[in-house]
Amino acid sequence: MDEILLRLEELLFPSIADVAVLSVDVNNAIVRVDVQCTAVGASCPGCGAWSAQVHGSYLRFPADVPSAGRSVVLQLRVRRFTCRTAECGRRTFVEQISGLTRRHGQQTERLRSTLAAIGLALAGRAGSRLAGIVGAPVSRSTVLRLVDALPEPKVSAPRVVGVDEYATRKGRHYGTVLVDVETRRPIDLLPDRESSTLAAWLAQRPGIEVVCRDRAPFFAEGATVGAPQAVQVANRWHLWHNLSEAAERSIAQHRRCLRVLVPETPETTGTEPGPTEESSGSPWPTGHRFADRTRTTHATIHALVEAGHSRRAIQRQLGMTSRTVKRYADAARPDDLFIGRWQARTSVLDEYKPYLDDRWNEGCTNAWKLWEEIVPLGYQGSYQRVRAYLRQKRTSPRLVTARPSSPRTVAGWILRRPEALSETDHLQLKKVRANCPEIDALIGHVRSFATMVTERQGERLPEWLDAVRQDDLPSLHTLAAGIDRDRDAVIAGLTLLWNSGVVEGHVNRIKMLKRQMFGRAGFQLLRKRVLLS
Repeated sequence: MDEILLRLEELLFPSIADVAVLSVDVNNAIVRVDVQCTAVGASCPGCGAWSAQVHGSYLRFPADVPSAGRSVVLQLRVRRFTCRTAECGRRTFVEQISGLTRRHGQQTERLRSTLAAIGLALAGRAGSRLAGIVGAPVSRSTVLRLVDALPEPKVSAPRVVGVDEYATRKGRHYGTVLVDVETRRPIDLLPDRESSTLAAWLAQRPGIEVVCRDRAPFFAEGATVGAPQAVQVANRWHLWHNLSEAAERSIAQHRRCLRVLVPETPETTGTEPGPTEESSGSPWPTGHRFADRTRTTHATIHALVEAGHSRRAIQRQLGMTSRTVKRYADAARPDDLFIGRWQARTSVLDEYKPYLDDRWNEGCTNAWKLWEEIVPLGYQGSYQRVRAYLRQKRTSPRLVTARPSSPRTVAGWILRRPEALSETDHLQLKKVRANCPEIDALIGHVRSFATMVTERQGERLPEWLDAVRQDDLPSLHTLAAGIDRDRDAVIAGLTLLWNSGVVEGHVNRIKMLKRQMFGRAGFQLLRKRVLLS
């Protein structure tokens, strides 16, 4: 029997000394282990003096890690010792077993660490459910309390820091996440994104040499004030994203040039555009409910503005948000609003509609034959889609032809590598360049910037800015002005190896953690989960 109990001690408490197993009681739901400490005495937690004089004893029942899905409870007899030091404020004290118990603890140390790990991964409610499934039922408050009791992680002084914002309530409240770019680990979370808060944090760490950030002005100001010795590096992805938005706006301003992508038909040659397309080049015809509603709202807001109403008054009168009123008021024409989410729904057949129109005009109206002709060209859609398009051309009282490619589609051709374009896209882009000198100049600027980004040729940025200002591209002029205000950081971002990609990854992870907690987590709990997970 003694040999069996000795083996149980080695199995249940392999790394804990001075523990003896007296008996084990197992039933369907719980395992009760009778344990006692075998040490001769203990040290007083007040003065540290050793004492072996027993004053009394009592039973504790701390929960331990579950076994085979059953809850495990220790029946631990602990002794109370008398402190012999006269100067000590404690007259008696209770022994604690290192690695197993702590004062007032209802769980063993290893169960506490297990539940804390579950809390870091799943937070309160989900963590409580998982703990109950594995055999250690606790409340969500206990799980969160154990997470909150975890010590702060020890972080060495960073040399390269990445800074970005994260939303606690999107559009309302934001915080700041700071990441050690070299170790790729988050080192702190700040409750807001104010420049003064970031500056104070950076000032406490004078060893920082590089700050990777986006082009937000509050981060630029905070880094300048808090770490004047550090090199600021603008994120290359944000630069490319800003360029792509400016390119799409520039193409939208020259959407008339995209008509060259639609083949002329005998019925429309030498005539005005048909009723399927507005004279402005908009793909949204009159009679489309979304287009008509947008045009009506645009006219109403501009009429109120001309009548002298403020935008805040218009917002209250029409029941709109300030951002919506601003978007309509800033648009000179309704068609300027048909960009992005307002664009027409695309189809896998759109790329091949010009070819079908040409063959239709040549007299070929057999849907099956035309489908067989476009499949070798790369079409991967169904025959039914081709047949439906030709039926629409045959039965519609109005002329049905391919719509011009949207500004976003053309911007995608420009922003992709030339060798990644299909032959059809390459030919269509060539037509646009030949028909529109502004878009041709835009393509040159975009590809020159792409070379700077991929080959890290930041020294060419001043030359690129001068070249942009010489062309009639207002959207690129706006981008160039913003880059010029942050020129040093942009040049460093286009030259150095450092980047904010790892910071963006942690921002995405913060979004996942917030969703796990249904948006109800406070800042302290979110900070613990981000730093310790």
